[in-house]
Amino acid sequence: MSDVAEQDLLQEWHTLSARHAAVFGLLECRLQERHGLGVTEFEALERLVNCVVGKCRAADLTEVVHLSQSATSRLVARLEREGLVQRALCESDRRGIFVVVTDEGRRRYEEAKPTHRSTLEETLAGA
Repeated sequence: MSDVAEQDLLQEWHTLSARHAAVFGLLECRLQERHGLGVTEFEALERLVNCVVGKCRAADLTEVVHLSQSATSRLVARLEREGLVQRALCESDRRGIFVVVTDEGRRRYEEAKPTHRSTLEETLAGA
C-alpha cells in the first residue's frame, strides 16, 4: 500500500469513527433525556418489537446491540427490572432463553421511535 493510499484509508476511518461517535452521542442524549432509554436499550426493544413473535433468543440480541454476551445479559436484566422485557425458557430446549417484549416495552419503544428516527434523519441526511 502506498503512503498516499494509507493516508486516505486512515482519513476515511477517522471520518467514519468521528461521525459514528457524533450520531451515537446525540442519540444517547436525546433518547435518555426524552424517554429514559439508552441507544442499546432502544435497539434491543426495536429488535424485539420487530420480531414476528415478539421474542427472540437472548443470544441473538448480542448481534443487534453489538455487546458481549455478558454485557447483553446485563442489558436484558436492566430492561427486565424496568418491566420492558421478560425472560422465558424455550419450551423445545430448556437451556435456551427467550427475551419477550412486554406491553410497557412496546409502548416505550413506540414513544421513543420518532426521536430516534428524527435524530438519524437530522444527523445522516445528505450522507
